[in-house]
Amino acid sequence: MVDQDRIIKVNIENKMKSAYIDYSMSVIVARALPDVRDGFKPVHRRVLFGMNELGNTSDKPYKKSARIVGEVLGKYHPHGDSSVYFAMVRMAQEWSLRYPLVDGQGNFGSVDGDSPAAMRYTEARLSKLAEEMLRDIDKDTVTFRNNFDDTLREPTVLPTRIPNLLVNGASGIAVGMATNMPPHNLSEVIDGTIALIDNRNMEVSDLMQYIKAPDFPTGGYIYGYSGVRDAFETGRGRIVIRAKAEIEADGNREKIVVTEIPYLVNKAELIKNIADLVEDKRIEGISNINDESDRTGMRIVIDIKKDANSSVVLNKLYKLTALQSSFSVNNIALVGSIDGNPGHPQLLNLKQLLEAFVEHRHDVVVRRTRYELAEAEKKAHILEGLIIACDHIDEVIQIIRSSKSPDEARERLMSTFNLSEAQSRAIVEMRLRQLTGLEQDKLRADYKNLMEQIDYFNRILSDDGLCMQVVKDELSEIKEKYGDDRKTEIIYASEEFNAEDFYADDEMIITISHMGYIKRTPLTEFRAQNRGGVGAKGSDTRDEDFIEYIYPASMHNYMLFFTQKGRCYWLKVYEIPEGTKNSKGRAIQNMLNIDADDKVNAFIRVKQLQDPDYNTKHYLVFCTKKGVIKKTQLEAYSRPRQNGVNAITIREDDQVIQVRLTNGDSQIIMANKFGRAIRFHESAVREMGRMATGVRGMTLDGGSDEVVGMICIKDVEKETVMVVSEQGYGKRSKVEDYRITNRGGKGVKTLNITEKTGNLVSIKSVTDDNDLVIINKSGITLRMKVADVRIMGRATQGVKLINLEKRNDEIASVCKVLSETVEEESPEESVNDVE
Repeated sequence: MVDQDRIIKVNIENKMKSAYIDYSMSVIVARALPDVRDGFKPVHRRVLFGMNELGNTSDKPYKKSARIVGEVLGKYHPHGDSSVYFAMVRMAQEWSLRYPLVDGQGNFGSVDGDSPAAMRYTEARLSKLAEEMLRDIDKDTVTFRNNFDDTLREPTVLPTRIPNLLVNGASGIAVGMATNMPPHNLSEVIDGTIALIDNRNMEVSDLMQYIKAPDFPTGGYIYGYSGVRDAFETGRGRIVIRAKAEIEADGNREKIVVTEIPYLVNKAELIKNIADLVEDKRIEGISNINDESDRTGMRIVIDIKKDANSSVVLNKLYKLTALQSSFSVNNIALVGSIDGNPGHPQLLNLKQLLEAFVEHRHDVVVRRTRYELAEAEKKAHILEGLIIACDHIDEVIQIIRSSKSPDEARERLMSTFNLSEAQSRAIVEMRLRQLTGLEQDKLRADYKNLMEQIDYFNRILSDDGLCMQVVKDELSEIKEKYGDDRKTEIIYASEEFNAEDFYADDEMIITISHMGYIKRTPLTEFRAQNRGGVGAKGSDTRDEDFIEYIYPASMHNYMLFFTQKGRCYWLKVYEIPEGTKNSKGRAIQNMLNIDADDKVNAFIRVKQLQDPDYNTKHYLVFCTKKGVIKKTQLEAYSRPRQNGVNAITIREDDQVIQVRLTNGDSQIIMANKFGRAIRFHESAVREMGRMATGVRGMTLDGGSDEVVGMICIKDVEKETVMVVSEQGYGKRSKVEDYRITNRGGKGVKTLNITEKTGNLVSIKSVTDDNDLVIINKSGITLRMKVADVRIMGRATQGVKLINLEKRNDEIASVCKVLSETVEEESPEESVNDVE
């Protein structure tokens, strides 16, 4: 029965809840979260207090770390020695704390992640700044409590003179919550604190005029400001940090030199990660990487290949490696701790953090002043007795000489001169040298000074404004002694990555096959050939497929794709997959939301779509297979949508074949397949809305006749008209050969169509600076200089531009590109390429 009485039945669910809550609160308040007043967790506070009690200050020799750890373990922190040692080590690392609080000697680790030496090998002492956090601790400025075995007393908070929680930050993981606070610049924080003392109604935005942003010990750049603003205003935010990297010339090559890395990034792991990315070919253009860091500073050198773009490589490094990292701010600290009782965790914004420090500092100054006042009054009381004794020195000496014991002397002095016991004891113990004239004058001067101090202390305690002035003066003194410039620079713009930063603005050739495959290929892959060559293999396409459209563009251009049904879609060129000249490309249906029975057959390129002035002064001119033409402001197509928009209303038996960008003052020439062309001024086509159908641009001959192309001439003197037929014939003619007529006519002959030439397939406006890239249906590509084709009459047959080797082969597409200086190939070399 006795045993049964000792068993208490409880509900296990309730017991587990209460036990877990007790455990979690213990972790929260006694281990993982910092106190908002001094910014310390218990272990850090105990380490500094233990070092101070050891006399291990900045003006004394270093002491072995093992001795310090033993002191803290044995007296204040009954946990593992590694927890104490590593807490002390972190306070000594200049890359971990913005302002180190421990002055370490020996191997305290490195930014490469190396472990510190064992505690028996290293030495340490308090830094000068840490002493400022402990100053006045012996003047009853903070509450003390018993240590773990009730044999000693330890402080519940330090009387810090610096706002350490903001200055050095903190991080910790509790149960159900965590804190992650960045470090800040001491000078800025003190300026902000003083400003808040002067004006308690300041908002966070006002304080941000003083405290610009976090200031990390490893430097770097804060990239974008919205995360900083969120962190200051709400206590939570994501701050993007970039390494400090410069592009330097090294002969005919370039190299990226990194001198500062983001906070908490391991340098050795960063370098290994970059090397792995290069090996996996996820980053191209890097030939070598070296760590040239030494005791003078950090220096990571990344060598760039000759043909690579250093800026593009650097931006890819920012995207794929820790050269750009983020710091997630979570300002949770313990608030409301009173007389040793732990406070409660609270999310704090910038103003609340500063207010908590100011309130703590005010309490410290008040408690210190009360202590100093009490000590001054005690001393003044003794001096009053000594002065009385000096004034009646003969009588005092006679009383002492005639007394049988010190106790009798004290009793007689107290009754004779109405003194207190402390005063009479001081008189009895007074030395004879204090009876000299100089010593008596000094007694009176000391008493006068003490009375002035007492008056000053009383004024501090009665005047809150004077008390806050003391706080401000002490803060200004700290700033003058220890303040420094920012290490982390702020880049206010560019909140997120700009995708264009990862791609050089290189010239590309966009090819679209008949079956709807698209790719981009560097223009340099297309080699120039003599007129009459058979060309080089252009693309490995599927059976029955061939390259139908080919356009020049640069990587940062916007591509506006127009389908034959009159829909408009948007893409950046770098969003188009890159392929070699011989690759197939990617199905455009997989990139744009195009109907299954629709396909892209026209596009324009625009540098920027966000310039309203440019958009209102430029137009899109549409041309359809049935000879309809329409002009609409570019502004109507300046708002990209993922699903596209209707660009023109198309009749059932018609389709869009050409779209051109104009400035409103162009000459338009349209050509049909039977060799006719019509020229009229753009002003003949009135401006219409995006959903309009358009007006008649050219009257067709009926039957199977259709428009094959449209060109917009901007410079009549410089540009010429190039036409190409199905069988590879072509010619250049002057624009003046085509007389200006009204819109809607049949036009004039532009190429003498015969069985040998075949029908017209293309019309282009060209100059001597252009090359022509011609692709036939069998996939053969020819690039030739326009200057090699002489200018001839409008109605002639033209000359042979390309030899079609295969029977029934025809020209599929013609594109003009800017000419460049390349080595010309002979027709014989071209044949070998095909084989």
